[in-house]
Parts: sequence; C-alpha cells; structure tokens
Amino acid sequence: MKVLLTGGAGFIGRPTARALRRAGADVSVFDRALNPRDDVTDWERVRAAVRGCSAVVHLAAKVGLGVNLDDMDDYVQTNDLGTAIVLRAAADAAVRRLVYASSMVVYGEGAYQCPRHGSTAVPPRIPADLSAGRFDPRCPACGEDLLPRLVPESAPFDPRNIYAATKVHGEHLAESWARETDASVAALRFHNVYGPGLPVGTPYAGVAALFVSRLARGEPPVVYEDGRQRRNFVHVDDVADAVVAATTADLPPGRTALNIGTAEVHTVGRMAELMSAIMGGPPPVITGQFRLGDVRHITADCSKAGRVLGWRSRIRLEDGIADLVPVGKA
Repeated sequence: MKVLLTGGAGFIGRPTARALRRAGADVSVFDRALNPRDDVTDWERVRAAVRGCSAVVHLAAKVGLGVNLDDMDDYVQTNDLGTAIVLRAAADAAVRRLVYASSMVVYGEGAYQCPRHGSTAVPPRIPADLSAGRFDPRCPACGEDLLPRLVPESAPFDPRNIYAATKVHGEHLAESWARETDASVAALRFHNVYGPGLPVGTPYAGVAALFVSRLARGEPPVVYEDGRQRRNFVHVDDVADAVVAATTADLPPGRTALNIGTAEVHTVGRMAELMSAIMGGPPPVITGQFRLGDVRHITADCSKAGRVLGWRSRIRLEDGIADLVPVGKA
C-alpha cells in the first residue's frame, strides 16, 4: 500500500511514518520541513504527490489556539484551503481512504452533567466567573457547578477558537469528499498528544511543551486557572499506532469520527508536577490566570476506537513523560 503522509516530518508525522513503514506501507512524505516547495495549498504539487497512492494521511496543519485574530487568515489558508486541495487531489487520484487529523477541540467543552438537571450543554464560561476564580462551567438552569464526564464522538461540534473552527470545517469537507467519491474517512480526534519531538519555543505550543521549555531553563511550570483542568494526555507513539490502524480498518463509506486518547484522566496540574519531578525542576506555580479560548475539562470516551480500530493506548503518563526530558536533564 502506498500512502501519502502530509506533515510527515512533524511531531506526529515522524513516528507515524516509522509506524506505517513497520506495517509494510510505502510512505511518501509531503512536508515543507523536507522540501520548501511542499505546500498543501499548491494544487499541482499535491496532485503530483497523491498520484499512485491508495490512502492519504493528512496531518499537515497550523496548530495551537492562535495568538490573536491576526492569525485567522493564516489558519484558514493552511488548514481549510490545504485540506480542500488535499481532498481534491485525492479525488483526482481515485483514493478511497483518508485519515484526517482532527482534534478534541472540535467539542469545545467536554461532556458535563448537572446533579439536578442531568446531561447539560455547556455555554461559554463567564469572564466575571473566571476573574473571580470560579473556573468550572455552571448549569444554565440552576447555576450549580457542572460535573465533567467522558465525551463521546456523538457530542455536537462547538468550536471555541480559530484552530477548532478549522478542524470542524476539515471534517465537514472530508465528509463531503467521501460522499461524492464513495470513499471512507477516519477523522481521528486527537486529545492532548505528548512525547519526544514535541515542539517547544513557540507561542502555539501545547501545555506540555510550555512546561518543558520553562523547566529546561530552570524555571517552574506556570499553570493557568487552578490546575484542576482534566485532560487525556496520549503518547505520540500510541497516536501513530492509531493512524496506522485507521489506514486499513474496515470502515463504511463516509466519515467515521474516533476519539484518540487514553483511559487515564489527569489534571494539567498533575502533568506539571510529574514533569517538575522527573526533570528535577522547581514545583509548578498555579497562577489563577485564564484564557477565554481555553476549555475547562475535556476527556475522551475512546471505546469506539477500540471497537472500530482494535486500538487502545498502551503508554501510561508516568512512563511516557520521561520521553519529554531533554538530553542531559534527567
């Protein structure tokens, strides 16, 4: 099987390329880090790259929450237009399997339950509450703090930042492509991915990378809110295995959305504590600061990925976090 892997030189792309090759795939990597002319918005180059492939794994994207609204057009250009061109080229080459790197951010907040009113849709958090240190979302009916639950793939889209909006649009574009071509899309909704090669030193980096950067400088990790935000931290090698499984799984025509996370739930504060301990750095600082684009709790129900892909995460956070330690810092 020949597979085009966009973004194949990136953080998730490199271990994915290795995993695909171990599985026997002939992998063609399309990434500007390897060739500056490899631009997913360049129709001619993408079309040439897809030719002869039986599957496309589309990881290339501008990631992170964005710094401000000045980023909006860049996110749309890279993520929306880039995905559209990849899909057009896949149709031109009669590709029938796409694995699309979606994200947990498509959900906005995770799933919640009110003790009095049951399952509850979560409105955006109120800035006055956040400023007062009340970080958990409240029931719109009674005002009580909501209790977090695992979010299933059936949860509605509710993007709350620019990056999230582009990922939702990418799933919609992929579904339209699949309908028109009678093809199959695995939309893998990655949760908080960490591991070796995690990008650092950029304002678009994820929380684990920001912690690593500060600890490498001998500074404490800075944790927003109260540190009790719940997340699934999934190792990049587990994510790569999920991508490989999705290239050959028995999927129906159309879009199949799958959460790719772990059965373990940890808080952001706990992640910071573990990293400080393993890197021998100062303990985390809980700031109480907040960002309006952030969500409070988002943890995955990954049972569908087990049924559809035969996949589950293998690497526990306590074991995998050592992979983040820079050489000479252990």
